[in-house]
Amino acid sequence: MKGPNGNVNEETARIHDEEDLSAQEALAQARAWLHGPDGNEGWTPRARSPSSEGAQATDRLTAGLSDETVPVLPMLRRHADFEAIGRHGTARTTPTLVLRWMRTGRAETRIGLSTPRSIGGAVQRNRVRRRLRSLLRERIGQIGPGWDLLLIARPAAGKAEQTELGKAIDALLARSEIVGHR
Repeated sequence: MKGPNGNVNEETARIHDEEDLSAQEALAQARAWLHGPDGNEGWTPRARSPSSEGAQATDRLTAGLSDETVPVLPMLRRHADFEAIGRHGTARTTPTLVLRWMRTGRAETRIGLSTPRSIGGAVQRNRVRRRLRSLLRERIGQIGPGWDLLLIARPAAGKAEQTELGKAIDALLARSEIVGHR
């Protein structure tokens, strides 16, 4: 086909060539693009999925730990629970952390974490939350059931070492009525 300037337009010619194919020819061309019955010939052996093995178990990122050794921390999620601790709870502070707590009739102790933006960006706040969760998992056996705890990180917590955060949690628990009160 010729375009407005008298030259053959390749795209227009290609479109019209495809329109003239019969259904059988189009199907044969489509099948020609497949790589065979597996659909992955030419791939490296590593990229192929094993056909007879099925799904494989994933490797743990934390070697040596099983599900039984890492206690699950029931977390406070609802805004109303955080507000209730703020209104009716008791508080103790250190330069790096604030602990607010309230006695509940539940069979478990729930924990809430608050990391304000004054600590830093999202990466710093998430790092502080991971550290606090790890430290609280180590101490959850001392606390016992029936408490709602809110641990609020202060700006100094973003720069604190893990041992310093652990000492701050220990000091807060020692000064509160939580540890040893069942």
